[in-house]
Amino acid sequence: MSVLLSRRTLLSASASIAVTGTMPSARAAEALTFAWSPAPQMPQVDIALAEKSFEHAGLDVTVATFPTGREAFEALTGGQADLASMAELPAVIGALRGQDFGVVADLARYKGSRIIATEASGIDAPAKLAGKRIGVTLGTNTDFYLSKVLEAAGVTAEIVNAAPPDLLPALVRGDVDAIVPFPNVYPAARATLGAKYREIRSGVYEPHYIIAASRAALTNKAAAISRFLGVLRDADKMVANDPDKVAAAVVATLKGNVAAAAIKAGWSETEIATRLGPDLATLLLQQAQWVAAKGAIKVGKPVTAETLAPFIAPGPLRTAAPDAVTVANP
Repeated sequence: MSVLLSRRTLLSASASIAVTGTMPSARAAEALTFAWSPAPQMPQVDIALAEKSFEHAGLDVTVATFPTGREAFEALTGGQADLASMAELPAVIGALRGQDFGVVADLARYKGSRIIATEASGIDAPAKLAGKRIGVTLGTNTDFYLSKVLEAAGVTAEIVNAAPPDLLPALVRGDVDAIVPFPNVYPAARATLGAKYREIRSGVYEPHYIIAASRAALTNKAAAISRFLGVLRDADKMVANDPDKVAAAVVATLKGNVAAAAIKAGWSETEIATRLGPDLATLLLQQAQWVAAKGAIKVGKPVTAETLAPFIAPGPLRTAAPDAVTVANP
């Protein structure tokens, strides 16, 4: 789930909330390439770039901006980046494919996922989805969310695959009874449908917004990754203490396409804190088993926690902020 951008941009990035609060020594800054898919749910990156925090932490960060987390992850696994941001599903798929990376941080957990319908659909609870035509983009975490909602309600529905930009138009035309879009569509859906807007929510799934590192970077640039994550940990405090300034940084990133008020409203449904905990490991396992059950990726043996453990790399964050890591693996 990520904010869609109209084009890829490559820009030199630096930033200010220094890990130590002092300028590093005069030695050359360490270089990192970061494949970034901007999303209002992880504003730590926006404010760190705006405040030049990476630069003050002794890092020379080049940011490659991508429309989706999947594409950012592909850049990482293709050797074009040291770090990448995304929601968690691309990492799950990469783990099942045995790609070389490790999840180094979990920046935020979004609690506002919803299914959007119209008044005419009569949908006002998960059970009312039974037999309805529901639009979703297959193979995404919104697809996973829908499957969990239907499973919890004990009902089935007719699933209609549609690209993200096509979901809201399909609902407006009446081609589907409900849609499960990415969060960036929620404000537009409410504005477009007006009094006809209806939504249902379920706590069966919370998207996690994560940072992954290539295996090569984990081997050769572990100290630089730790400083990068230390900057994001410090940025957590700015999100809490100066939300107006941080929201302005996100608005600038998104070129004014989302208002500051909408961004801050979304934060009320988001736990923003850079950490690595067992809740992420549990979610990765659930999604991996879901992907394997769908047959999207051929897996030779049952998927277990041990299957995914090598793809969580807490070492750099543990170095930067020991209290932020509660996962058991080394």
